Amino acid sequence: QISPGSHMWQVVSKHFKDDKPVPMTMCFGVAPAGTLLAGAGFDYVILPQGCDEIGIAGAVQGQPVRLVKARTVDAMALADAEVVLEGYVNPRDRRYETAESEEANIQGRFHFHPEWSGYMGKAYKAPTFHVTAVTTRKRESKPIIFALGVHTLDDSNIDTTMREATMYELCNRMQPGIIQDVVIPYCMTDWGGAVIQVKKRNQIDEGWQRNFMAAILATSQGARICVAVSEDADPYDMDDVMWCITTRVNPHTDIINPLPGGRGQTFQPAERMTAGDKEWTASNTSFEGGMGIDATVPYGYESDFQRPVYAVDKVDPKDFFTDGDFANVSNRMKGWVHSLARTGR
Repeated sequence: QISPGSHMWQVVSKHFKDDKPVPMTMCFGVAPAGTLLAGAGFDYVILPQGCDEIGIAGAVQGQPVRLVKARTVDAMALADAEVVLEGYVNPRDRRYETAESEEANIQGRFHFHPEWSGYMGKAYKAPTFHVTAVTTRKRESKPIIFALGVHTLDDSNIDTTMREATMYELCNRMQPGIIQDVVIPYCMTDWGGAVIQVKKRNQIDEGWQRNFMAAILATSQGARICVAVSEDADPYDMDDVMWCITTRVNPHTDIINPLPGGRGQTFQPAERMTAGDKEWTASNTSFEGGMGIDATVPYGYESDFQRPVYAVDKVDPKDFFTDGDFANVSNRMKGWVHSLARTGR
């Protein structure tokens, strides 16, 4: 993917005026750890250009990722990939992605394929990959062909796991010990936002949650919303998160808009519309600034926001109901009641 701001965009931009093409390989059918790292996009404060993502993948899987020299270009490939496309990109060779957009000679208007934001993506003029060879591993069995969807749970898992970790690391580097968890719920899409959980240890910690939200929105290109909750809330339960927003947020003082006019992503339709009548490209769009929602308990007012906790650990429903009744009720449980049954609040 060579989308504006990405690692490959940075590489291609660096060599934009060079006469020599940029050699590269595309590897398909790789190990799960490699796939997870491939989804670690637009978090470049923690994973900057030149960092060893393949090395990180090796750490994740507990053994080095094997590499092999490509046959036709001066590049490396993942040795255990099922299929490798070898080739090169001429940075100035940009072509339309669809015949419709080429015929109209306009970018960002016609549909291309589904995007992570949950909407149809648009066709642009993109750097062209010229294939010089296709190599495969020796077929030991019938390969599994898995067509990855976009804005699906499998894709969300790939694109959020490392991003959650890098956001956590970002906040912990800013001020250690306050950040407790980072969650990118499915409804916020892969790059669209995050929920952070913080623990305020003293009055000095008050306010860091806003620094964290501003930093996440500033450094995670495409993020539009970040919600901060306290340690008594379950960041994995959107019912709990929405309850915090409903009962703890002052709309005049607890909603921040830190980055108006900054850089976002054109995959967000609302952002594309800032271009008006111009082409819906990154050079014509403007980031509206993102929204940080401070749904935490103000330090010193914990007793005023004390949640009742029910003794779910002291009562076993199976002492009162049959297994059939228990299974019937469990199948009907949705949303918040899962959190209630697990935590008692």
